[in-house]
Amino acid sequence: MNHMEMHHHMGMNHTDDNITMPPHHHPTTSASHSHGGGDSMMMMPMTFYFDFKNVNLLFSGLVINTPGEMAGAFVAVFLLAMFYEGLKIAREGLLRKSQVSIRYNSMPVPGPNGTILMETHKTVGQQMLSFPHLLQTVLHIIQVVISYFLMLIFMTYNGYLCIAVAAGAGTGYFLFSWKKAVVVDITEHCH
Repeated sequence: MNHMEMHHHMGMNHTDDNITMPPHHHPTTSASHSHGGGDSMMMMPMTFYFDFKNVNLLFSGLVINTPGEMAGAFVAVFLLAMFYEGLKIAREGLLRKSQVSIRYNSMPVPGPNGTILMETHKTVGQQMLSFPHLLQTVLHIIQVVISYFLMLIFMTYNGYLCIAVAAGAGTGYFLFSWKKAVVVDITEHCH
C-alpha cells in the first residue's frame, strides 16, 4: 500500500501535501466526546494560552467554560498549592516532634590553650511501627498525590491555572516556611 492509499484507507483527506483530519473531527473536541475510543482524539495544547473556554481540569467532567468557572478554579488551585506547601512544613514539624530514640555521645575535642573540651552530639531516630511514622506515611501519600495534581494542572498550559499554581506555592511558602525552626546545638562552637 503506498503513502496515498494508506491515508485514504485511514479515512484521511490528502490535498497538496497537507494532511487533514476526517471531516467529522474537530480539534477542540472535549473529553466527553473522545472517551468512546473511536478515531477522534482530544488535541492538547502544547503552548501556554490564556482562555477560559473548554479547559479540562484533571477530570473529564470538570470543564471550565465561563470566566466565573475559571475564577473559581483559580482560587481552588491557588489554595491547593498553598495547602501543599503548608503540608510539607507541617510534616517537617511532626517529624521533629516524633523523633524518639535519643542517644548522647560525648567526645573530646581540642580546646583553646591546649585544653580538652567534651563535645556532646545528639543522635535521634524514629521507630518504624509507631503512630507518628504511620501518620507520616499517610501524609506523604497525600503530599505526593497533590504534587502530581499540581503538575498535571500546570501541564494544561492554561496561563491562568499556571499562575494559580505558582502564586499559591509562593504564598504558601511565604506564610508557612518562616515557622521552620533552625535547630542549633548549644554545644556547637565556631572552628
